[in-house]
Amino acid sequence: MVLEIVGLRLIDPIAMEVQVLFFGVLAEISGTGFKHYNGVKSMGDLMHRIQDDYPEIVHYNYRVSVNSEITDDDRLLKSGDEVALMPPFAGG
Repeated sequence: MVLEIVGLRLIDPIAMEVQVLFFGVLAEISGTGFKHYNGVKSMGDLMHRIQDDYPEIVHYNYRVSVNSEITDDDRLLKSGDEVALMPPFAGG
């Protein structure tokens, strides 16, 4: 097992867990409203894992937020982050 030193803490990359929330049609595709992913380090890594689990997701438009902040960048993730995948919403 490889441990990274971050500041003065040791972080086990396998134990790192983020929660992904799926909304609208993306919840239908995934069959769930949320899923936990372990050992992901960045948004790019997470998106590859999600696309491996749900290949049809690439056919949909959606926005991504990390901890309630919309983002388009490939940021690093930390344990406990909440990532939401949100398709366009309609209604009134």
